[in-house]
Amino acid sequence: MAGASRPISRSTHPWRHPSLVLGAVLSLLLVAAALLSLFWTPWPVYEVDLALKLQLPSTSHWLGTDPLGRDVVSLLLVGAGNSILVGVIAVGIGLTVGSVFGLLAATRGGWVEELIMRLADFTFAFPAILSAIMLAAVFGAGIVTSIVAIGIFNIPAFARITRASANAVLAREYVLAARASGKGPWRITMEHVLPNIMSVLIVQATTQFAIAILAEAALSYLGLGTQPPQPSWGRMLSEAQTLLFEAPRLAVFPGVAIALAVMGLNLLGDGLRDVLDPRLMRRR
Repeated sequence: MAGASRPISRSTHPWRHPSLVLGAVLSLLLVAAALLSLFWTPWPVYEVDLALKLQLPSTSHWLGTDPLGRDVVSLLLVGAGNSILVGVIAVGIGLTVGSVFGLLAATRGGWVEELIMRLADFTFAFPAILSAIMLAAVFGAGIVTSIVAIGIFNIPAFARITRASANAVLAREYVLAARASGKGPWRITMEHVLPNIMSVLIVQATTQFAIAILAEAALSYLGLGTQPPQPSWGRMLSEAQTLLFEAPRLAVFPGVAIALAVMGLNLLGDGLRDVLDPRLMRRR
């Protein structure tokens, strides 16, 4: 019947997307590991016992010990918390500052838009590692250096996608009607533009979160990020590189943790993109 409503396709249900389910499970495991480390670890994470160094996995130390006799599971759990801390703050900086500049560029246009976009292009010339090197030379290496460097790197990415999405919304008929009714740019932005681009920003934040975790690991590996004795997946990889033939497991465990965290967040972002934008799903 022509006027009958079509039944909702089962594939539109969020949990019908395998990438969303797998990404959500891996991301929840990452968050659970970080939360667990706040209250419990199998062994004290800062406890050094050289008599127990490089032990094989056992019932006492599930994944063995490192060259200082520290429990690898405990280091991985606390390292997850540090990765999330850096990722949340760095992505928060990029999302907040970048979205403001992107909305400003879209609503003002003209020379304001041109200036903001050229500043974004200029910032892209300084990746997180290069920014961290410059910041470390001035302020010293550390977790704050990682957060600031990755946050600065995230700003132009959010500014670009916010500006493009906002321009698409500003061209819609209901926005033109809102302008005709006398609404100002600020009110239109808050009532019409921002709510309609929020799903895009959420997906972008998830993707940038994965990049932030990878960048934090790279900076820690180079000695520019999290400093001893604070555990970090990247520094665990750095410390294991001299023992690749003696104890390769010490490089495998943090490497797998980084890979699973990044893969989970990327899959979660892809799944959210499909769910929040049904047009992409119909094209597939």
